[in-house]
Amino acid sequence: MQVDVKVPVLAESVAEATLMNWHKQPGDSISRGDSLIDIETDKVTLEVAALNDGVLVEILKGDGELVESNEVIARIDTDAAAAAKAADPKQEAEPQQQSLPVDEPQETPPRLSPAVRHLLEEHKLDAGTIPVLGDNDRLTKEDIIRFLDGDKATEAATPVAETPASPEPAVTVETTAPVETAEITTEAAPAVIATGERPEERVPMTRLRKRAAERLLSAQHENALLTTFNEVNMQAVMDLRAQYKDEFELTHGVKLGFMSFFTRAAVEALKKFPLVNASVDGSDIVYHGYFDIGIAVSAPRGLVVPVLRDADQCSFADIETNIRELGVKARDSKLTIEDLTGGTFTITNGGVFGSLLSTPIINPPQSAILGMHKIQDRPVAENGQVVIRPMMYLALSYDHRIIDGREAVQFLVSIKEQIEDPARLLLQI
Repeated sequence: MQVDVKVPVLAESVAEATLMNWHKQPGDSISRGDSLIDIETDKVTLEVAALNDGVLVEILKGDGELVESNEVIARIDTDAAAAAKAADPKQEAEPQQQSLPVDEPQETPPRLSPAVRHLLEEHKLDAGTIPVLGDNDRLTKEDIIRFLDGDKATEAATPVAETPASPEPAVTVETTAPVETAEITTEAAPAVIATGERPEERVPMTRLRKRAAERLLSAQHENALLTTFNEVNMQAVMDLRAQYKDEFELTHGVKLGFMSFFTRAAVEALKKFPLVNASVDGSDIVYHGYFDIGIAVSAPRGLVVPVLRDADQCSFADIETNIRELGVKARDSKLTIEDLTGGTFTITNGGVFGSLLSTPIINPPQSAILGMHKIQDRPVAENGQVVIRPMMYLALSYDHRIIDGREAVQFLVSIKEQIEDPARLLLQI
């Protein structure tokens, strides 16, 4: 019997998706649960797995083609697997390696997540050549990055005269900067190019990148964007964190970071200035009585903004745990449409990559976004004396159509006051 392989049901906001790379080819034996292909939507990557044992007999849609929800993309013949087992009753009893030449060692191929497969394809690497350092025999993004870094170190140690004049693949640098930050691509040129060639590589833009570009232009064209800045003394938070971080991790099983402080401070400021938590719908202003905070995360496919639901009801431990889980899901391309849908306000932290100051762009239909930056020791004046303090610049970009400068400045000052005096977060003042 032939069984259809269909595209999973897509979200209402997603009209179509793009097939990435088939992991199986016609004629390959298929076991239930085997990954057949990854499907890229505007927001997430979906993995299509086989629902039956059999043989893949036909692929109806090739790599890179557009598909819709529930569309048939391949067919599996379940009778072929049964016939093969009946024709060879010793198949299960005889180990597979007997059919291999004696001089070819058999290795179990490492399991690959969609994010890892994307990196392998991007850098044109063979998974079998990369050492797997984990205990579960699973190739991870960190293994690939470590492997690439090792290649770079080897190239740096090679004399210039011995360097082959061949182009290298592009290296992609991703950041957790705000929505406007595009993927930065640099080409590593050979040390010596005797022929004087200027290599180029043309790579099609991913669906996620296309969608991000559309939203960037839309945000700039349809909103009256303005950014206000302030700076915050991080000394009190850093002292509090240093005092309790070990006990916090022992009690809650998660590290105490800065994001939980800023999330709580943002929620309290949003309560005081509900316009910052509102959105524009045509000629109406929609006030949200809940606080769903988007947290910008850098993923292998680009920037994503998963949403922390009901942040006002979350403790510090809840916030840190949820952010960690969303970050892991983003890294492994396991975020769902639900994880990325909604959000009334966004926080982005470019400081983890060294950004000292930036002007983030709002994530429509939201009306504001808070940008955190690098903590840097700077001289400041306190009580008439110049002292060195760990300072951070804060940026609030907002839609001037509904938020006036007064509300924006006061909102940012409220966050500054709560971070510099964390007791306010406990007292909610």
